[in-house]
Amino acid sequence: MVESQVQQNGAFIPRHFDIFAGLDVDKTSMAVNILSHEKAIKSMHIPNNADNLIGYVRKNFSDKKVAFVYEAGPTGWGLHDQLVKHGYPCLVVAPSMVPTAPGARVKTNRLDAKKLAESLRGGQLESIHIPSPIYRSLRHLVQLRDTAVRQVAATKQRIKSLLLFEGIAFPAQASQSSQWSSRVIAELKTIPCSPTVRFKLDQLIAGLSFAQRQVLSAMKEIRRFSNAEPELKRNIEFLTSIPGLGWITSSHMLARIGDWRELCHVRQLACFLGLTQREDSTGESVNKGRITRYGDGRLRSKLIQAAWAAIRKDPELQEFYNRIYQRHPKDMAAKKAIVAVARKMTTRIYAVLRQQKKYDIRHIISSDSLTQAETLCPRGRLDLSQKQEKLDSPDVSAFKTETPGQLIPGNQGRLAQQQSTPGSLTLEGMHLKTVRSAKPDATNSRQSVLRLENGRKDETNQEGKERKISQGAEKKAAPDSKRPQDNGHLRMDPSPAPGAASPARGEAKRESARGTAIREKLKRFIGSAT
Repeated sequence: MVESQVQQNGAFIPRHFDIFAGLDVDKTSMAVNILSHEKAIKSMHIPNNADNLIGYVRKNFSDKKVAFVYEAGPTGWGLHDQLVKHGYPCLVVAPSMVPTAPGARVKTNRLDAKKLAESLRGGQLESIHIPSPIYRSLRHLVQLRDTAVRQVAATKQRIKSLLLFEGIAFPAQASQSSQWSSRVIAELKTIPCSPTVRFKLDQLIAGLSFAQRQVLSAMKEIRRFSNAEPELKRNIEFLTSIPGLGWITSSHMLARIGDWRELCHVRQLACFLGLTQREDSTGESVNKGRITRYGDGRLRSKLIQAAWAAIRKDPELQEFYNRIYQRHPKDMAAKKAIVAVARKMTTRIYAVLRQQKKYDIRHIISSDSLTQAETLCPRGRLDLSQKQEKLDSPDVSAFKTETPGQLIPGNQGRLAQQQSTPGSLTLEGMHLKTVRSAKPDATNSRQSVLRLENGRKDETNQEGKERKISQGAEKKAAPDSKRPQDNGHLRMDPSPAPGAASPARGEAKRESARGTAIREKLKRFIGSAT
């Protein structure tokens, strides 16, 4: 029960145990250092045999809870499996994650075992994920294929180096993809050269053919083994549903991850593959650098190559790549963008494995729809505000010259003008001129107000001139009001009585009042916009 808790939570709780044993294991022996919570108990060397260690612990600590720890290395998981089989929890830790004193200059197996035991007692160690037997077998097959692939690449380089050293031209090829075609290999077997060079070249060509056959046979065995295991087959189908991932990358990914149930959070895969940023920050200083490059470098390279294929098939990843590309200088933009895409693909791998379902490509990237207010132009928003003020204001006569029209939402936001009433051309034209020049900043708003005031002054001066001309014409045409009429009837004087306002002057005042009301509302709207 304790072992399952350690494996699930990834944390070791020292207070649950009484004895802590640190093991430094090599090919033939192991150094053992045993501690309790209070003191050091025993330090010894024994043969590399789990039965000897288990027998000693049962003889001396039969009534105690014992925990073991050793570093991951070439000895594999055999010791771990034997200890767990007999009911003892065992942690296998990464050597790079074991706390080490910077000033330590002496290193021996005994000191390494003591350091492991002390770190285990202090709760400073975290176990790596121990793969189950099927994932260990898959890992062997993947490693075999990668070794053969590296051997193919190395042999090709040796052949080219030999020809370059002897001054022999490499056979011409139609394209880069056909550089090592069967026709090229046939020409290499018949190319004229000295007997010694001929023998060496033939051996290299034979080694190349053998390595290529190894790659093919290893890939066939990976497919056969994965199809024979239901869990592997199902998970590979989920991974290959992600754009860019094929059988090679998916099988390698599963071999390195192991049991998908041990994945704790979405960022874990990116950290495991070394696709996260380095950081060296202190206080207010934040310093981030390149990626950490932890984990399996071959798998990281395969995932980055898969990212190049993914951006051609997935519109969402292509848009993400373009967005990251535009943020960086041209000489490094492509590298940074494709690594970011590879890191994003780890979140999709995590999702399909945890949810146990295939990935669905989203061909259309959804976005939040804009509201009507966001798609209207300033004139449309102004008319909306004027309609609201018209409902709230008791004086509706000020809006007789306004023709709001029909609102047509869109990216540009247009206003379809309806029929306008006669006599509204002056104010409407002045109104449109002011609105079109209105900007959200305060400078343009003040300019709009000044332009409106100048228009009002010009209109007032024009009305004053017209009024003076009409009054002068009335004085010339009207008879003297003090002279009595000859007919003795009531005087019918067309001119207004003294003190009464003329019709033209009353109409001008009403027009001025309407213009003043509109200008006040425009000032309030411009002030709220700024």
